[in-house]
Amino acid sequence: MDANSFACVITPSAGDVTATPAAVMTGLAAPSRGSAELSTWQVRMEPGSAGPEHVIDREQVWMLTVGSIEVTAGGRTETVAAGQTLVVPAGVLRQFRTGGEPAEALVAMSASGRASVPGDEESRALPWAE
Repeated sequence: MDANSFACVITPSAGDVTATPAAVMTGLAAPSRGSAELSTWQVRMEPGSAGPEHVIDREQVWMLTVGSIEVTAGGRTETVAAGQTLVVPAGVLRQFRTGGEPAEALVAMSASGRASVPGDEESRALPWAE
């Protein structure tokens, strides 16, 4: 973007929402929405939910805004609460879980990240981050 360009304003639509058994992701900035370098999204997890163990090939920054999540990454488990930020390095096996309350986070990573799960050689794009 040159000095004469205006910033890109993004308003999420229903098409930017992806629901999985573990969470709902609302895509914010991404290459398909005007961002050249970053992908950002909001995650909402219901009480008692858990995502699968997986690996992302990009560093991710999770900023908890509501509730708390328990994260196991690289063999270590931590609880991250609203107001705290979690940085998960690229290539680290991770899993996210909630306790008895909903949790929400804003997540950022460099664009075009891919996910893989143990036992599956094929990686997948993150649709909310594309």
